[in-house]
Amino acid sequence: MGDNIENQGVFELRDALKLADDLELDLVEISPKAEPPVCKIIDYSKFLYQQKKKQKEIKAKTVKVVIKEIRFGPNTDEHDFNFKLKHAEKFLKEGAKVKAFVFFKGRSILFKEQGEILLLKLATSLEELGNVEQLPRLEGKRMTMYISPKKK
Repeated sequence: MGDNIENQGVFELRDALKLADDLELDLVEISPKAEPPVCKIIDYSKFLYQQKKKQKEIKAKTVKVVIKEIRFGPNTDEHDFNFKLKHAEKFLKEGAKVKAFVFFKGRSILFKEQGEILLLKLATSLEELGNVEQLPRLEGKRMTMYISPKKK
């Protein structure tokens, strides 16, 4: 039955409905497949409100993962690399994941090794701020690597 009802037990449907009506509450079916079906006398609108409140709390506690992308070319020079390295450091300090990738255009796919060296250089530069989640992997014309921030 409900939380504030002393004589809990098996009732006829009309008796349970009358009891709920007397208490100005709702008779809610909890488990319809049970024999006999299990019902509870509660304030249904209050029950729905509490359910929504629980869902909001669960949603607020979930961590939203932000992924920031950094794009390199296979022949990225030192100045551009350092510039993008500073951005990657900032992203990791903010708690975002970094997706670094080398994009190969046309015949530059011949420089796969240079792209891999570039990404590994980035990973070693960011060692104290983040962990490499996925080592450099070639997917079509992109070589991708993921770095996640270290836990504090």
